[in-house]
Amino acid sequence: MSDATETADGLVTKRFLYVNRKAPHGTVYALEVLEMILVAAMYEQDVHVAFLDDGVFQLRKNQATEELEMKDFSKTYRALEDYGVEKIFLEKESMEERGLTPDDLVIPAATIDRKQMTELMDSMDVVLSA
Repeated sequence: MSDATETADGLVTKRFLYVNRKAPHGTVYALEVLEMILVAAMYEQDVHVAFLDDGVFQLRKNQATEELEMKDFSKTYRALEDYGVEKIFLEKESMEERGLTPDDLVIPAATIDRKQMTELMDSMDVVLSA
């Protein structure tokens, strides 16, 4: 684990990784994790976001949610940049297994393999997974 960093004003900045493993609809997990990410970013924490397993579907463009009677919130991920969240990662194998490419996504993200994802998780102060 890495050490948290203290800023000049005495505040502690921790490296947070939010791991998204669930499909975007059918549960509240995806939307709730997105809200947690935005709150952590507002408090100027070092926020990282990872998408793996069915979580890669959260970033898919043109989600048809009408039959589920749910709003497509995937466009909200575009706000991450406004909050200073730029460290966004997708697991390569999860994308390939689900037939997705970077062109299918609503925002750009770094694609890393499973070994690199494990290394990323190991380097964080806090890992939250849903």
